[in-house]
Amino acid sequence: MAASKTIIANPFSITSYMGKEYFCDRIAETKELGDALYNRRNITLISPRRVGKTGLIQHFFHAVNPEEIHCFYVDLYSTSDVQSFTKTFAEAVLTKCITPFSERVWAEITHFFGALRPVFGTDPITGMPQCSIDVQPQRVEWTLQQIFAYLEQAKRPCYVAFDEFQTIAEYENGKMEALLRGYIQQLNNVRFIFAGSKKHIMMQMFAAANRPFYQSTQMMYIDVIDEDSYYSFACKHLAAHGQQMDKAAFHELYIMVDGYTWYIQALLNRLYQSNISHIKEDTVITVVHQLLQEASPTYQTYCKLLTSRQQKVLRAIASEGEIKETGSGAFLLKYSLGAYSTVRSAVISMTDKELVYQKDNGAYTVYDKFFGLWLKQ
Repeated sequence: MAASKTIIANPFSITSYMGKEYFCDRIAETKELGDALYNRRNITLISPRRVGKTGLIQHFFHAVNPEEIHCFYVDLYSTSDVQSFTKTFAEAVLTKCITPFSERVWAEITHFFGALRPVFGTDPITGMPQCSIDVQPQRVEWTLQQIFAYLEQAKRPCYVAFDEFQTIAEYENGKMEALLRGYIQQLNNVRFIFAGSKKHIMMQMFAAANRPFYQSTQMMYIDVIDEDSYYSFACKHLAAHGQQMDKAAFHELYIMVDGYTWYIQALLNRLYQSNISHIKEDTVITVVHQLLQEASPTYQTYCKLLTSRQQKVLRAIASEGEIKETGSGAFLLKYSLGAYSTVRSAVISMTDKELVYQKDNGAYTVYDKFFGLWLKQ
């Protein structure tokens, strides 16, 4: 009997990768990743959050033949030191290796990592195998070395993606970059994607001559998906649901969120759910208003964590959409912001908190696009 096809309730996902049919474009970027790794070049992948770097990695890994190459995705966002890095890395590798479950692989891993005492179990929600390792502080570097050794001796090449890689630059001891570089440069069977969302930190790590990873990778930047390509993708899935969307309506949606993938997906997800047969500009505005109302308590909390000066500057930036000269007399006067020195201090502080983002053209914008729209109301 043929396997039944998974029913997708909504083709516009905002939580996980659902397969190539539900992934928009990124054809050139996917090829660039493949060409680099296949030809033994590690990649530094940089983009702002919610533009789609994680989705691109997952899409690329999905396209790789698992019979030829092992792929491992490691999210470093919640790590804070070498020990948590090693634990996260080890569990990601070992969980992937035992999925689907195989007694032979289980025995092989237990033999190889016996001293680490890995504990295997099953996720109570997904039913998928999972692994837990207790990394002892005094054996962190040895454990990390074992993980790399395990990947190096694998019968197939391995691709490892470290997401939010800039996190390691903030570890307290300051030695993680040199430690990793020392292991990685000795590997022949493993290629790496170093993905990050903080461009200035990633550039320092890979382009500064005094840093361990200096010029060791191919640099790759991803921008927003082309509007026409995204519109075609949206129309295809909406049409299958008996809906049509005016191009002007999609343009309104696209420019409101600067083309950022996650926000477009969030809005399309709601529009699909609405079952409205003909989506116009006013439909989009209504859906945006609903989303902002839902998020209002969260955004109010954000504001309470800021000083009154920071709030005022943030609202001014949101009202402009983006502002290149935060110290210009016209900008300061228009929003009654006071002295440039205090505005500059507020902008720097909010940039560090990732409330404000500086684009490649030097302009500042509110990082969370929905938050920016809420502030602008």
